[in-house]
Amino acid sequence: MSTQIILPHGGYRGLLTYQKSDIIFQGTVVFTRRFLHHGDRTIDQMVQAARSGKQNIIEGSEASATSKETEIKLTNVAKASFEELLEDYLDYLKTHQLAEWAKNSEKGLAARRLGREGTWETLQSHFEKKSGEVAANLMVSLIRQCTYLLARQISRLEEDFKRHGGIRERMYAARIESRAEEWGKVAYSRLAGANSIVELDEKLVAMTAELRRIAFSIKKRKGWLSSPNPLVRPLSPSSP
Repeated sequence: MSTQIILPHGGYRGLLTYQKSDIIFQGTVVFTRRFLHHGDRTIDQMVQAARSGKQNIIEGSEASATSKETEIKLTNVAKASFEELLEDYLDYLKTHQLAEWAKNSEKGLAARRLGREGTWETLQSHFEKKSGEVAANLMVSLIRQCTYLLARQISRLEEDFKRHGGIRERMYAARIESRAEEWGKVAYSRLAGANSIVELDEKLVAMTAELRRIAFSIKKRKGWLSSPNPLVRPLSPSSP
């Protein structure tokens, strides 16, 4: 049986989106502790948004075993959480009258390069020691990279769903394959029991008629019939 019901899943630590989400979460915890006043409700909002993004990537990856729909939904939630967090960082720059670095400016390019190549170990000092402007702009770059990657991940998941379907479709396909295999074994057993070419042909005719009846039953159940059963001869006007 070739249909795989449970597709490969998990392995979220190998996802680039997860790796960036972990940096975003840890960086946000440090940022809010350093640059926002104790008791500011924005602290909880930002930390929760960062955590939500990371956790939904994890949960989506794990859920992919049984539900691609759930994986797509949770990955979308992760993307939305990071987009919300992005606005918080942009608001911080605005309200503190700090510059948002243009994407292709010297500082902007440097931040993008750090975001692409950096790990938490290499970026930690930027959040712990650099100014609020530097830390916020670096985080803006990281979040934009992560949401871009999440958008691509969602597109790939949607294509996978179109190609493989959900678990219901795979289970149905597996059942059909299993039945076909069993039917093949039964058919071989019946034909192999023939003692002559004539008997073999008779068995083959009988099995063909049986297959036609099965096919008709399937067509009827699926509503594909537009004409009467071809296996049943219509009655003539003189028939009793």
